[in-house]
Amino acid sequence: MHPFRLLRSRAIPLPNRDVDTDQIIPARYLKVTDKAGLAEGLFYEWRYTQNGELRPEFPLNQPERRGAQILLAGDNFGCGSSREHAPWALLAWGIRAVVSTSFADIFRNNALKNGILPVVIADEMLEKLMQAAQADPSFEITIDLEKQSLALPDGTAVSFPIDSFSKLCLLEGVNQLGYLLRFEDRIAAYERAHGIR
Repeated sequence: MHPFRLLRSRAIPLPNRDVDTDQIIPARYLKVTDKAGLAEGLFYEWRYTQNGELRPEFPLNQPERRGAQILLAGDNFGCGSSREHAPWALLAWGIRAVVSTSFADIFRNNALKNGILPVVIADEMLEKLMQAAQADPSFEITIDLEKQSLALPDGTAVSFPIDSFSKLCLLEGVNQLGYLLRFEDRIAAYERAHGIR
């Protein structure tokens, strides 16, 4: 997992509310146990026609959005089933942060464990970001995880919440298991001292 510290990127506006994990990645992509090919399936039903052609009006298909790493999403993003493939697909496409007014708990936890930062901000600020990104595809947002700050080019900044453990893991680029493995010597010593090994 790559460390997440400071991200400055263009943003992709997706104002839809209640986007569920089946819309993020359809069930037919859940057969895989690795992340290969999941970028293709991201928002598949919205990105492609029935003939498999890209819909030019969908934000992820617009050339000026390529390479953007921040997704601006409507309220209650990631609701529905618990599929971990949803953040896998977002990450495979290149998304490192999703900004919304709220996230489904399971999606939020899965995103954090996979290196995606879910940023919760107020309705008014999200609306301001959506309008700016829709009007100007080159509009950039800066997210500073250490400071827990999201900033606009004009200097306007807002703070966002994140629990200290998730923040530490993202900053250091480790998942929960990776964090625990850092203490492998101490764990082994404890087990020896207590007759566990």
